[in-house]
Amino acid sequence: MLPLATRDLARRLLADEAAADETSLSEESAAFRVYDKLHGSLCTVAGVAGFRSLASRALTLAKAEAPSLAVLQVTADGDLQGLSEIEPQIDKHQDGDREVILIAQLLGLLITFIGESLTLRLLQDAWPEAGHDHCNSGDGATA
Repeated sequence: MLPLATRDLARRLLADEAAADETSLSEESAAFRVYDKLHGSLCTVAGVAGFRSLASRALTLAKAEAPSLAVLQVTADGDLQGLSEIEPQIDKHQDGDREVILIAQLLGLLITFIGESLTLRLLQDAWPEAGHDHCNSGDGATA
């Protein structure tokens, strides 16, 4: 189970993207945009194969918590397919946070493999307009 701070960080990233969506004409979900930003930042550091491996593992872990994520797939180039196919769930308790779960699993793996400091620095690079507020892990450390 992921630490609450990692889930909170995922929620903040999704909330930032949802708020940004209110001022744009984007058809993509906040989760897709967060994933896409992480994809771009991490491919620079880990390469496409490295990101694809992390994303595939994160998706596998997330599917265990939110079975409705089973329709998602990570493509050969690390893109996420099927996010728009997920139907709204009636049982919000089980799958209501599925997007948070997916992003939190990806963040959790990043923290495990490259460390909290570098992960938070990558988040600041991907979300420079957000400042330091959303890049706090919950333990008081910021990048």
